[in-house]
Amino acid sequence: MVIVKYEVVQHDGGWAYKVGGALSETYRTHDAALKAAEKAAARQKRPGATDGIVYQDADGQWHEELADGRDRPGTRVVDEP
Repeated sequence: MVIVKYEVVQHDGGWAYKVGGALSETYRTHDAALKAAEKAAARQKRPGATDGIVYQDADGQWHEELADGRDRPGTRVVDEP
């Protein structure tokens, strides 16, 4: 199972959470950033609708797939080390 990590980090004079290389908005306090990360992680695990998707890969080839809305990743929220 894929695990998506939400990491709380210092950012731009405040705090944010980071997923992969993407940062959230900046929060004034660590607590606010942690709560936002927990909410985002919970939303990530909610099932959605099963639907068809079409995408182009790095080689320019187009693909069509059925995305199962029940196939959600696990999540984990961690504080800055």
